[in-house]
This record gives sequence, structure tokens and C-alpha cells, in this order.
Amino acid sequence: MSEQPAPAQTTVQASGSAVPGSPAAADAGPLPAELAAALKRDSAGLVAAVVQQYDTNEVLMLGWMDDEALHRTMTTGRVTFYSRSRQEYWRKGDTSGHVQWVKSVAMDCDGDALLVRVDQVGAACHTGTRTCFDGRELNVTTAQAV
Repeated sequence: MSEQPAPAQTTVQASGSAVPGSPAAADAGPLPAELAAALKRDSAGLVAAVVQQYDTNEVLMLGWMDDEALHRTMTTGRVTFYSRSRQEYWRKGDTSGHVQWVKSVAMDCDGDALLVRVDQVGAACHTGTRTCFDGRELNVTTAQAV
């Protein structure tokens, strides 16, 4: 089910860690400082998240995350995306039952993409296919490595 962002309240301790529920939330964001600094977001503050089935390596879909969506994904065990069209958070599977259980999250070498490895329940695509790429191959000219 979609949900609107809730204002976070956090205090940053001397160690640099944040204490939920305190007023310094606006200064600290939901992510650890090192991760937040390493992420390269687009002009809308989003980063691409490639979702992959953890045991078969199937690429299931691509979604978009802001810092709050990534934080929710890393701390709840379920994948949360930010909808660019609806401008709200959505947790995969809340309406369809096709849940994505988080197994791991990695950032690429440039910090501009995430790899979210999941255990996918049911179809990953809103069209009902296992992946968002099933049956959507493009014609290409192939070459052989020398």
C-alpha cells in the first residue's frame, strides 16, 4: 500500500549515530552518513535500484529509491520504492501479495545504482510476468568475443 513520507525525528550522538525520536532529524537523514555521502542521486534525489532474485540471479525489475525508501528497505526486510509518477512510497507486494523479501543490498562502484537481492514471492512485474523483462527482448546484432 502506498504511503506518504512521515517526518522523521532524530538526534545525532557524538559517535555520529542517530537517535530516533529526537528533534535533530532534519539535519541527520535516515541513512548512515557514509552511505548518504557515497550515493549519487539524480536531480530528483533518486537512485536506480536493480532488483535481482537472490538464488537464481534473475534480474526482476528496476525501481527508484530516495534516502527514505532505501532506509526502509534496509531496516524492514521488505523492498520500498519511491514512485516518480505518484510521488509517494510504495512497498512491493502490499496490494498484489507479490512480496520482495530483502536478502542483501549493495551499491555499485560509482554510487549511482543499487543492487537489491530478494526472495520474490509471485510475479515481480505489475503485468503479471515473473520479471519486468520477460517477453520484451529487443532485436540486436550480436558479436563474438575474440
